[in-house]
Amino acid sequence: MEKLTREHYPLGIKRPEVLFTPTGKAYSDLTLDAALKGEITSSDLRISPETLLMHAEISESLGRTQLAKNFRRAAELIGISDSRILEIYNALRPNRSTKEELLAIAHELEEQYGAFENAELIREAAEIYERRGRLRKVEG
Repeated sequence: MEKLTREHYPLGIKRPEVLFTPTGKAYSDLTLDAALKGEITSSDLRISPETLLMHAEISESLGRTQLAKNFRRAAELIGISDSRILEIYNALRPNRSTKEELLAIAHELEEQYGAFENAELIREAAEIYERRGRLRKVEG
């Protein structure tokens, strides 16, 4: 597929043929008629990792590197349950986790989910929290 740029945005209008749901349905199949016939489920309405990566590519072409990183991290999180994401979010709040606990989460993200960019972000947070005294203190 050609490199996506500003000219391809918004994808739903300019490149709908490249968009698919996580269940494999084409973007063009997501119609009100299909919904009324019961042919669409809630899983069909979720964004796919591939769509997020395409948005990252477009963002990068615009020089929006931070936005591109955010889209890539979001794509990595698609396969992780909402409840686990909330647990990780809470663990990242200041004074909630030890450095070891954060590093264990980073390891889990890499090993179980292939979420390397998110793992790196958590390692970075652990280092910053350590420097700023924001890690949970272990009593004893």
